[in-house]
Amino acid sequence: MSTIIPILLATLLGSIGALAGGFLLLFSRKRAQAISHVLVPFAAGALLATGFFELLPEASEHAVELGQDVNVFYWALGGVLLMYLLERGIHWFQYHRKTHKGVHGSVTVPLIILSDSAHNFIDGVAIAITFLVNPSLGIVTTLAVAAHELPQEIGDFAVLLHAGLSRKKIILYNILSALLAVVGAVLALAIGEQIRAILPIALALTTGFFLYIALNSLLPEIHHEEKKGYAFLETTFLFLGVVVIWVAITLLEGNH
Repeated sequence: MSTIIPILLATLLGSIGALAGGFLLLFSRKRAQAISHVLVPFAAGALLATGFFELLPEASEHAVELGQDVNVFYWALGGVLLMYLLERGIHWFQYHRKTHKGVHGSVTVPLIILSDSAHNFIDGVAIAITFLVNPSLGIVTTLAVAAHELPQEIGDFAVLLHAGLSRKKIILYNILSALLAVVGAVLALAIGEQIRAILPIALALTTGFFLYIALNSLLPEIHHEEKKGYAFLETTFLFLGVVVIWVAITLLEGNH
């Protein structure tokens, strides 16, 4: 019970708390866009650092402790490929509806909601798994999740607004989507003992998920920026994301 409460609180912080970015867009588009310029690269750096500094080393360490012959790098690659297949499937669904059912503009809305819901569910599972391993690792993962969810929610809110949805519907859809992170965390907790037996694989897969989000979804946005001032700022925040996670890991491990 003492573990469940921190996990659920961290999951809520990493998912629903990230909706603050979307709410900011609803009230101040200029501020939201300005914040995105630094949040996107910061989130990319945070996810990469969490994967390489914490998740993969923990996966390797637990494989040794459990006496398992697990190649964590293979499973990390598997995580990347699984995320690719997930997004490929979502985009195929979008194309299929456009081509065969004559549905056009309205497809964007369910696509965004479905993709966001899937990501939130995976985030919840990742937070719960890492807390089960080590509370310090759970905190770092929560920070990384919140960092990438903030700019993502700003982008999602912008697309849904452009699609013509009312503010009330956008807020409702995104809150319900964010709650799937809690569902993911609860599911991971429900099968806690079974997860402990496959922790090396679970952590390696989570690494793959984080790498895919950082390299496929976040970094390409930075490359599209052509203004020199923003390009330098974004590069600075990319490295800042790495440094912040490294410092957080160092401080948290130093207290245990």
